[in-house]
Amino acid sequence: MTSNDNEQPPAQAVQAIDDDGDLTDMLGELRGLLPTAQLLSAFLIAVPFAPGFRSIVQAERNVFLATFMLSVASLVLFTAPAVQHRLMRPLRQRASFKARASKQMLVGVALLAAALVLATQFVLSEVLGHAVGNLAAGGVGALISTMWLLVPLAWNRRQAA
Repeated sequence: MTSNDNEQPPAQAVQAIDDDGDLTDMLGELRGLLPTAQLLSAFLIAVPFAPGFRSIVQAERNVFLATFMLSVASLVLFTAPAVQHRLMRPLRQRASFKARASKQMLVGVALLAAALVLATQFVLSEVLGHAVGNLAAGGVGALISTMWLLVPLAWNRRQAA
């Protein structure tokens, strides 16, 4: 067995480093996601108390309700790792905790993405009409899909090659 037999390919080495249980990178990611979900939820909380809310059609109320629930659910999933970490102290299996917390964050990101698309549809439908609201929501959905999913997948493929 030569010394090269023990070396991992770069992609596997990065994966091994990422799975080591260091929670610093996750904390940094949450610092970007959490305020977005908080701001969206905060604005949505105020919407039903606005004078014009009672006059919107039932379909738009349904969009609002879905947006609000998705936003709140994303907040729960983004804050869950911190609460779990605090309750599970001392943390004995950091790598498995990090894997579970990462999955919770990704589900939270999916819910936040859906909430952002629906929020776009809700606001622009009220301001510019349903056709524009629907087109803009589709555009935001495409932008989120591209930047949050397709770009990272393409980047990983290039690095693995």
